[in-house]
Parts: sequence; structure tokens; C-alpha cells
Amino acid sequence: MKAVVAAAGALGLVLISSVPAHAAGDDVLFAFSDPTISEASALTPLGKGLYATTNDSGDSGRVFTVDSSGDTVGVTHWAADPVDVEGLAPAGRHHVWVGDIGDNNSVWDSIRIAKVPVGRGERTVSPTVYELVYPDGPHNAESLLTHPDGRIFVATKDWGGGRLYAVPERLDPDGPNRLKEVAPVIPMATDGAFFPDGRHLVVRGYYSATIYDWPSMDRVGSFRTPDQEQGEAIGVTAEGEVVVTSEGIRAEVIRVDPELVSAVLGDEPSPTADPTAVDEPEPANKDDAGDNGEDSGGALGPVALVVLAVAAYFLFRKRS
Repeated sequence: MKAVVAAAGALGLVLISSVPAHAAGDDVLFAFSDPTISEASALTPLGKGLYATTNDSGDSGRVFTVDSSGDTVGVTHWAADPVDVEGLAPAGRHHVWVGDIGDNNSVWDSIRIAKVPVGRGERTVSPTVYELVYPDGPHNAESLLTHPDGRIFVATKDWGGGRLYAVPERLDPDGPNRLKEVAPVIPMATDGAFFPDGRHLVVRGYYSATIYDWPSMDRVGSFRTPDQEQGEAIGVTAEGEVVVTSEGIRAEVIRVDPELVSAVLGDEPSPTADPTAVDEPEPANKDDAGDNGEDSGGALGPVALVVLAVAAYFLFRKRS
């Protein structure tokens, strides 16, 4: 099996190497200057040129706030020893949801999310951690999303096709909180985000991303993502621009060619400002978290199958 995966990965790399790393319309905004940001698995625009990101398994529980030059300007320490943090999502002004949701072997009884403050400066907090359970057994997941109305979702990273699950609107700190299955999404989903209009969401894999209508979850279309070391993060700004990043030291944060996204959205209205977007964060003296109680869209073609094989190759390489 390992030989098959390796061969498929090698073939995929040969095919993908013919695609330019960045299209003409892609814009490299910056690269992370902090070498401790080495396995960025999420990216949440905060507004005013600030972004939040976090490392995945192997790091302590911390969220980095990075400015438009790529410099780390804030760190929030929220847990000493999380299992596998894979997702971030907007949580209103000055906060993000953090998802300890990566379960590579699909064996956990539950997953966890917490709402933590972000912004300039360094802080240590002890947020309420909410326990979530799937209705159909354990799943691996890397995608945490928040609708502009505040509803939270988890998208699973499954071979045969992922699923989107809704988090209960009222969270019980004593848990467990039971997730509700919503709809299929792409296989091997690595991150996702809602557009600020609340009518669309995007879910990415390693080499492409798919946009869905909300709440119908009808597939609108897909676009390719920039070629990066291991693309595991996507976000949408308040202006509706799609930004991505990757694992790897000094990884670049790239704005995807807006024409690619517009071509998928077609004649849909331009996204409006996100009422829950995080503005310039508060100073670091706030140490309370402030808690409140690829669906394939059709048959997969040969190229898509190769992409899945390559994704598996990198997945098996990645430590659990």
C-alpha cells in the first residue's frame, strides 16, 4: 500500500509541477517572519492588516497575531498541551474560536473548541473548553468555520468525501455538545471559511478550493489554489478576498487571484462587510476569554484522483 501511495504521489507531483506556483493574479502579501510559525494550519483575517494563525500538532496551545509585514505582534497562550489544533474561525470582536479537532486516526470520543482573545501583545488565558461529539462516530477534521451570524461548523477530512457538521447554537460547558450533520463537502478538506455575505462558504483541499451556496450547500464551482508546501489554511477577508497559507517555516500568505474567485461566483453580488469581523484588537491586558454560554460535486476525473493520491501521500508523511 505504501508503494502505491508513493507512486501515486510521485505521478501527481510530476503532473502538478507543470502548473506555475502562482498565477499572474495571485498576490504574495507577506511571509511569516517568526520561525516558530512552522506548521500553520489555519488563517483568520482580523481586519486592519492583522491575521491570526496557529500551529498544528506538536505545539503548545497558542494563537499568533501577525501584521501585514509578516511580523508576530501578539501571542495568546490558551492551553499547555492540546492534542492536535487544526482550525481557527472568527468569534466576534477581538476573539477567535480555536479547534482542537485533528484526529488523524479517527479514534477520539470527542473534539474540543475554545473561544480565545487575540490581538497585539502577549497574554495567557484559561478559556472554557467545549466538548463536541459527532452523531456518527469519530472523524478527522481540520476545518473550523463561523457563519457571520455566529454559528460554528466543523468540516471533516475524509477520503470518500467530507461532511459539514453544525455546532449547537447554545454550548454546554459541561458537555458533551452533539454536532448535527449538514451536508457533504470535498474529500480531504484542510480548511474552510464563510464569505462575509453569509451566502457562500469555501472549503479547500491541498490544491484547489470549492465554493458552496449557503444554506442550500449547492456546489457553485472550484478554483485552484497556489502551489505551496502543504496548503492547510484559507480565510476570507471582510472585503471578500480569499487568502491562503501553508505549513513550513516562513510560509507565504497569498491572496488568491480575485478573478478566479469571481469567475466561480459568477454574477453573484459582491460580498458585504462582515458584521462580526475583528477590528484592531485590544491591548494585551485582557486575559479573560469572555466565553458565551471536497463533496466532489460529480464524478472525480483522473486529475482529481491524482490530487487525492498526492494528498494522501502528504497526509501519511505528516506525523499523527
